[in-house]
Amino acid sequence: MKTLLAATAMTLLAGASFAQENPMVGGAEMPATNDIVTNAVNSADHTTLVAAVQAAGLAETLQGEGPFTVFAPTNDAFAALPEGTVDTLLLPENKETLTQVLTCHVVGAEVMSAALVEMIEADGGSHMIETLGGCMLTATMNEAGDGVVITDENGAAANVTIADVDQSNGVIHVTDAVFTPAAS
Repeated sequence: MKTLLAATAMTLLAGASFAQENPMVGGAEMPATNDIVTNAVNSADHTTLVAAVQAAGLAETLQGEGPFTVFAPTNDAFAALPEGTVDTLLLPENKETLTQVLTCHVVGAEVMSAALVEMIEADGGSHMIETLGGCMLTATMNEAGDGVVITDENGAAANVTIADVDQSNGVIHVTDAVFTPAAS
């Protein structure tokens, strides 16, 4: 019996330490001791996001104390936007628009996926999320019930493809689409 208990305890401890390890993103390790920007710079899948954050002057903010939750679109997500959109957003005269688009991906709190799923369930299947950019996002579960989908004000839906990338100042959830603010 003691052997079984010891084996169970070792399995639980191993699982607990494994659960605390961050997933790889863009072929790079994501140390939880790094801030959001430092880790994003190392991800080969987020070069467009990093360029946009730098162009908008948001790098220093996202390296700040936080906490932040960042829904981080991949390069492929940016490439799926209409042709020329990213180049236009990166122009200096469009900095205000770029800043709003980017801050529509940032929440001023750390929200891990388990907590988000609990909020979705508590709210009857969808949970509204207000971003620092003033956008309202809707979080739901995917059809299979095993993943989170975030939908922006324009109906663009993004799957969370990698959840819970812990950071020193928050958390990153990698997404496969870019959110845009509702046209005013």
